[in-house]
Parts: sequence; structure tokens; C-alpha cells
Amino acid sequence: MTLTVALDAFGGDHGPAVVVPAALRVLSEYDGLQVILVGERATLERTVRAQGAADSERLTIRHASQTVAMDELPSLALRTKKDSSMRVALNLVKEGVADACVSAGNTGALMATARFVLRTLPGIDRPAIVSSLPTVCGHTRLLDLGANVDSTPGQLFQFAVMGSVLTNAVDNVPHPRVGLLNIGEEEIKGNQRVREAARLLAGSELNYVGFVEGDDIYRGTADVIVCDGFVGNVALKSSEGVAHMISHYVKQEFTGSFYARIAALVARPVLNRLRRKIDPRRYNGASLVGLRGIVVKSHGGADVLAFANAIREAIAEVQKNVPARISNLLESVLTTKEAV
Repeated sequence: MTLTVALDAFGGDHGPAVVVPAALRVLSEYDGLQVILVGERATLERTVRAQGAADSERLTIRHASQTVAMDELPSLALRTKKDSSMRVALNLVKEGVADACVSAGNTGALMATARFVLRTLPGIDRPAIVSSLPTVCGHTRLLDLGANVDSTPGQLFQFAVMGSVLTNAVDNVPHPRVGLLNIGEEEIKGNQRVREAARLLAGSELNYVGFVEGDDIYRGTADVIVCDGFVGNVALKSSEGVAHMISHYVKQEFTGSFYARIAALVARPVLNRLRRKIDPRRYNGASLVGLRGIVVKSHGGADVLAFANAIREAIAEVQKNVPARISNLLESVLTTKEAV
């Protein structure tokens, strides 16, 4: 299968210095992959040459004269940055030149621009941001992670449909368990919106397992966990903070004395495995689901390893045709509800 991914090469904190080597790494893994680097041509050509590569049929450059700043207002970027690397990359998806877009740029600008350029799928009110978090038995997908601070019960239901399809398609989970993030498991807990969303989910064909609490995220209680963007973003940033704190204290304790350093040498294989399991870079690549095209958001500070994982996420979604699957399941769910 041949597929093409457009990369916003000037998005994020590091731009081409990370995007180009990450692209080359993933190109070496997928024979049928083609990558379009989008951004200022001269800089990209120099960076590609510095990496010992060159333009080819599989690695091309599309010039864009503008860049969206990380702190730029989404509305301003949408109005005034029509030739930004972000906008041009999204246009390539709209035009069918690329199958997916990956950007580490301004999240608000990416969501606003992607929604304007690609539009939402039929039956979807708002796109959502979804990403993976590690659990004791693998990982779970959490959404929304910040695209929608306030969400209606119907929108939470749509998030559940989108998360279920993504997990089924990319993670090969036949009937993903869907949980609704709440302050308790009891039916009387939570606000009216969450309780109404629970009623919608319980009456659907999704594999709804009920309310889940914050600590259930990491226990692997559900394959998909649904919440509004305010709660989801806090949960995500808290998780990243805990991972960094654990790494900090482990390093501190194992370098505190001569005997601690000896113990660290003995424990190094175990520590390396632990680091890999909780390393946020290995879960980098948040999907903007609900659009008429595939868009993956990388962390703004991503390094080469992390950005490469975001590209791999985009490839997996293209291979599994995630947008079409979301449309099909949503249509099936709505048809079933109308029949009842």
C-alpha cells in the first residue's frame, strides 16, 4: 500500500531539526511511504542534505512562506496565515495529494484550521483530540484532550463512537470497552451532562462499561475513556508531570551516594524498561478525530523519537481508513436509535 503523509516541518519548538530526521527514520521503515515536507524550501533543502539525504520520489518539499507561532491566536492564524506550513499541509490532505497531516504546531491553530479546511464528518458536531496513555496492561485512549472545554451529552457520545472506532481499527481491539470519566462509579455521581451521556451510551451498541474514576485510567479498566476537553487536558498534563517526577526521583536516589550508584548499575536493565514504559515520547501523536481527513498532533517539544511515533500513528490511521469507519459506525448507531 502506497500512502503519503504531509509534515508541517516548521511547527513546534524545533521545526526541521526534528521533523526531517524523524521523517527519514520512518521512511526507512515503510517501503510504500511518501513524505512531503512543508515549509520554507531553502531551509528544508539544507536540513535534508545535512542528514545525508536528498529530494526523491519518496521525499519531496512543498514550499510555504509563513509559519504559525506557538503562541499565536488561532483566529489570527486562520485569517492571516493562508500560506503557513500548517495550512499548506492541511490543504494537501483536502486536495487528496496527501493521506494525512502531522504537525507539532500550535494546537488551537491546528484544530481551528483543520476544522475550516477539512470540515467535520457527517453527524459530528466537533472534532476531538485523542491520545494513548500507558496502563498496567497496555494502554488506553483518552478523549477529549482539550479541543472542547464544554461538551454536551451528545458530543460526549460522539467522542465515545470516535474513540471506539479508532481503538478497534488501530489497536485491533474487537469490542473496545468504553468508560465515562467521572468523580465516582455510582450512577448518582457527576454532573447532569455526564449522567445524560451515560444514559445515551448505555442505550447504544457500544461496549459501555460505566463510569470510571481517575485512577482507573492507569488500571486498564477501559480501552477508551471519554471526558470533556477541560478534564482530559488536566488528566494528560498530570500524567506527564507524574512521569517526569518519577524519573527525577529515581535518578536522584540512584546518584545520591557511591553505593547508590553501584545499585543503579545493577538495576539499570530494570530502570531502562520502566523508563520506556512510562516515557511520554512513546505515546506521542494525538489524533484530531471527527474530521474528513486524518490529522495527528505531535507534542510541541517532541524530539525525533516522539515525532516519528506521531508519523507512525498517522500511517496506522490511513491504513485502517479511520474517518470512513467513524462515519459508518455513527450512521449505524443513529439508525439503530431511530428504529427503536
